[in-house]
Amino acid sequence: MGTVHLAVPPGGGTADLVALKTVRRDLEQEGDFRLRFRREAEAARAVRGPYVSALVDAAPDAERPWLATQYVAGPSLEEAVGRRGPLPVPVVRDLGVAVARGLAAVHGARIVHRDLKPANVVLGATGPRLIDFGIAQAYDATALTATGVMVGSPGFMSPEHIAGDRSVTGASDVFCLGAVLCYAATGHGPFEDSELAAIVHRIAQGRPDLSRVPEELREIVTDCLHREPGRRPTTAELIRALDTSSPPDRPGVRPAPAPRAFPWPDDVREVIGGYESAAAAALAAP
Repeated sequence: MGTVHLAVPPGGGTADLVALKTVRRDLEQEGDFRLRFRREAEAARAVRGPYVSALVDAAPDAERPWLATQYVAGPSLEEAVGRRGPLPVPVVRDLGVAVARGLAAVHGARIVHRDLKPANVVLGATGPRLIDFGIAQAYDATALTATGVMVGSPGFMSPEHIAGDRSVTGASDVFCLGAVLCYAATGHGPFEDSELAAIVHRIAQGRPDLSRVPEELREIVTDCLHREPGRRPTTAELIRALDTSSPPDRPGVRPAPAPRAFPWPDDVREVIGGYESAAAAALAAP
């Protein structure tokens, strides 16, 4: 979408670090992008929760439109798995519960993420955080209008999104979450291929490769990746299926717990510590 900077709001401290994202110049001059950007930013302001990187401020009418979100000190899921390999099954379950809770918060504000992928899940000390929700729809719609090409990460896009359906729903995000869980558990996306056309074809035909997904997770991931949006689980159903600490005979979903130390493997926690130290050092620099 543009350039990201680590920044501190006026009068802020380390606890107030933000990720300041400026919009690419070609987008800011494109059609009604600013109108869509403003609308999506206003909706994103309502999204709050322990598993989302909340919008702090935005300036859709600035000469160079920008938005600021809470900074999460930690690697993306893509980076963490790329460094250390697949995560243990219990950690993948906890990750899935947290991301599903984050999606529930996003959907509660009548927003569809539209670009859920390993790079947009950041692993913080208190758990994963969803980033880049809200403005993805404005960016996607503008790029589609301008170029006729759907924007996104093909290996983690739903069939209806790839088909160019403008009315994608929260079920599309659930599909993407299934692909993200497959990646977290195996180090590979379910539709991975060297050719883009092959990836798109496999998604459209509903042919994921789940052979490496641990048996304990395979049914859940399979359900998320159903070709028909109406056949996929809701975020609440997904939380119940993944959360082994929730009593199976109780239909409700437990409230999101207060932030605490998340059970990341030691090597992931070490990487998170490196990000925290780097942020502190950047702030201390003259």
